[in-house]
Amino acid sequence: MNKLKLGIPKGSLQAATIAMLKKAGFEIKISERSYSPSIDDSEIEPFLIRAQEISRYVENGVLDCGITGNDWILENKSKILRVADLAYAKQTVSPVRWVLAVPEESRIKNAKSLSGKSIATELVGVTKQYLKKHKINARVEFSWGATEVKVKAGLVDAIVELTETGSSLRANNLRIVDTVCFSTTQFIANKSSHKDSWKKTKIDQIRLLLSGAIGAEGKVGLKMNVAKNNVRRIISLLPALKNPTVSSLSRGDWYAIETVVEEKIVRSLIPRLTNAGAKGIIEYPLNKVIS
Repeated sequence: MNKLKLGIPKGSLQAATIAMLKKAGFEIKISERSYSPSIDDSEIEPFLIRAQEISRYVENGVLDCGITGNDWILENKSKILRVADLAYAKQTVSPVRWVLAVPEESRIKNAKSLSGKSIATELVGVTKQYLKKHKINARVEFSWGATEVKVKAGLVDAIVELTETGSSLRANNLRIVDTVCFSTTQFIANKSSHKDSWKKTKIDQIRLLLSGAIGAEGKVGLKMNVAKNNVRRIISLLPALKNPTVSSLSRGDWYAIETVVEEKIVRSLIPRLTNAGAKGIIEYPLNKVIS
C-alpha cells in the first residue's frame, strides 16, 4: 500500500496542528512516549518531530510533507514546495514574529546600537541575515532555551525571541527594539514527492481539507424562513461569503435562506433579522468551507 509520510510538529505548534487536522477530518492520537502517532487514514504515516527539523526532513525526502513554521524553513534554508499557508486563527495567532529585545533599562534604543554587542537566539541564521542586511556587526550565539534569562542575567546584551503579543517579554522587563521576521504555519512538501502522481493527489487532498478547515474558522452557518415580501430586506442584512442561497418552501409565499457569516457578528445580526421578519433562525457550526 502507498504511504504518505507526514511530519507533525512537536512542541508549541502541536496542539494547534492536531486541532486543525481534526477539523479537516483526521483523527490523530499521540501517546506520551511515542513519536509515531496513529491516524484514521491508512494511507498516511504520521511522525511527531520538532518543528525546527521538519523542513530539513521534508527537503531530504525522509518525509513527503509536513507542517512547520515559515521561520524554520528560512532558518534551514530548505528547498521545499510550499503547498499552503495555514493561518489558523483560534489556535495560533498568525503571523507570529521574532523580535529583537533588550532589558527595559538598557541604553540600546535601536538595532544599530548593537554593533559590537552579543545576541542570544534559537534562530541564529535568520538573525545573522537580519544583521547583515542592516550592516550591524554583532555576535550571535545559539540558545537552547530560557533565552530571556540570559539577557536578564547580563550574559548577553540582547535576544531574538518568538512572540505573539509581547506580553511575556514585558513580564520579564524586556523591551522590543525591532522585528526580525514574521512567521506563519506552512504545509510543505518534498519536491520529488509532489512529482509522484499518487503522492501529489494525496498531498492536494490534505491541502484542500486543511484549507477548508481554516476557511471555516470563525464562521457559522445561518438558516431561516422568510415571507416573500421580506426576502429582499433580509438579504440586504446578510454579509454573505457569496450570494446567500434562497429556495422556495412548500408554501409558495415563504422562502428558506441559508448563508455563512462571521461568528462575531451573529449576536448583533440575529435580532436585526428577527425584526426584519426572519422566522425559525438556526445557527450551526462549520468544519470546512471550500472556496
